[in-house]
Amino acid sequence: MKLSSLFKKTKPEEVAREDQLTISDVIAPAEIEVDFNELNINDRFFRSYFVSNYPRFVEPNWLEPLISFDHSLFISMFIYPSESAGVLDELKRKIAEMEATLQTDLERGRAVDPAVEVALEDARALQDQLVRGAERFFQFALYITVPALSKEELHNTSKLVESTFASLSMTARPTTLQMEDGFRSTIPIGVDYLNLAHNMDTTSLATTFPFASSELTANEGIMYGINAHNDSLILFDRFTLENANSVVFAKSGAGKSYFVKLEALRSLMFGTEIIVIDPEQEYLPLAQAVGGEFINFSSSSPVKINPFDMSAEISGENELGRKILSLTTFLKLVLGQLTATEGAILDRALKQTYQLKGITDDPKTQNRQPPLMEDLYKILVGMEEGPAIELAARLERFIRGSLMGIFSSQSNINLTNSFTVFSVRDLADQLRPLAIHMILDYVWTKIRTKLKKRILIVDEAWYLMRNEDSANFLVDMAKRARKYYLGLTTITQDVEDFLATERGKEIISNSSIQVLLKQAPASIDLLSKVFYLSEGEERLLLSAGVGQGLFFAGSTHVAMSVVASPKEHELITSSPQEILARQNA
Repeated sequence: MKLSSLFKKTKPEEVAREDQLTISDVIAPAEIEVDFNELNINDRFFRSYFVSNYPRFVEPNWLEPLISFDHSLFISMFIYPSESAGVLDELKRKIAEMEATLQTDLERGRAVDPAVEVALEDARALQDQLVRGAERFFQFALYITVPALSKEELHNTSKLVESTFASLSMTARPTTLQMEDGFRSTIPIGVDYLNLAHNMDTTSLATTFPFASSELTANEGIMYGINAHNDSLILFDRFTLENANSVVFAKSGAGKSYFVKLEALRSLMFGTEIIVIDPEQEYLPLAQAVGGEFINFSSSSPVKINPFDMSAEISGENELGRKILSLTTFLKLVLGQLTATEGAILDRALKQTYQLKGITDDPKTQNRQPPLMEDLYKILVGMEEGPAIELAARLERFIRGSLMGIFSSQSNINLTNSFTVFSVRDLADQLRPLAIHMILDYVWTKIRTKLKKRILIVDEAWYLMRNEDSANFLVDMAKRARKYYLGLTTITQDVEDFLATERGKEIISNSSIQVLLKQAPASIDLLSKVFYLSEGEERLLLSAGVGQGLFFAGSTHVAMSVVASPKEHELITSSPQEILARQNA
């Protein structure tokens, strides 16, 4: 049958006058067909449901499967407060009835109905809470309307909706013969035409809110990937959290560099400056594509960094003390373990080395040209003390020996490009931790001179975590980065080395974003303890494909799949097959 009772429809002769048009005239459908089990409105089909049975126990966000349902739904909730006095009288009567039923069964020797026992237990608990004033009583109605473009789609989606409710120990029944009332109860007019409510106390009612699902979608930021729970976009701005640091853990080939390069590329488009420490020269194509600066750091490279550099642009601050502490940490990597006597001599020698260039504790002197490593070597030789001569001998190979040229010249780098990559691939393995530490110290010194939104990416951070002093330096950066508008991204595939000490865990605790991609079975137990993973999340990380895993942001985490456009993929892929095919083409 054809009806137009759902909305008031103005007659054609009345519509002719524009000043008589109402909102109902504008939004009313041309025709509505009401059937027993669905509505047909302008060739679109709708079926409404009401919930008749609820689970005995519920947890916060228990409606999440319904909110995250992979299809559009119209959902309405109606809440009616009730007077406690009337509810207590009704409860008292119900409790007396159930007690009488149980007593009669016992007297006649019949088996006690467990459903009555459970209902009696719940009624007594509710009565106690209401008397104490700890709970209030409400009536709660939940209605759902399923929209579809065809009858077949409506039938299939309706079956899924019913299955979803069944998985929650709930029963969804179609509003047969009342489809019009069911539909009107779920449109945003705030009227309940069905009045099919269920009794619910305050605590149970509170668990239906907030009306939220597992998603990370904000009004600003970049796209990190696709939410595997509900196929929504993960849009996020890391700089809106308490700190902008992140850590990325994954086994080799799981897509960690792919994910980080994609984030760097998209952040660059929003004006964020990117600085990368690249151990394997993976970021070269990306740097070339965006007009960035690629610095290949090696002993024969014309690019030099002087570890004695100071931040002359921080006016009014005494940088010498901080620089000597930083240099001492670096020189422990260069010279090896130091005794207390050697440490004291080194501290005195560093002070004299700066004084040789006229640099003192007076900030006005600290913009002069800094000394070189060779100047420290000469000061140590000139001390003519046994421990000083020993330190000079250990330093000599970096000044005149086989490792000369690494850090024996004045710096000739200027961090002005919005995308800068430092590559240490061409250095020997024993020199990489030294070079990475020196580059980080130089970058940190420059970052502190000017406040600007930046992301510093440290790939293969396990190089630094193996040494206590360099690990302490990285932790200090993670703790202080927020003050300088810096987001530190730490990447590693060697989970055991990174988490073997408390320093690695400190970096995680000071990183608001954590990304876990596919993991090796040997690492999953350790990660599970640190990140408190469930069994399902462990299985997800063990079976995840490339670019799939878990994305933690603050107190929220979701399963994620990293997705790039074809052009982005071409720039950031590290697959040897794809790179070779592109070179041949």
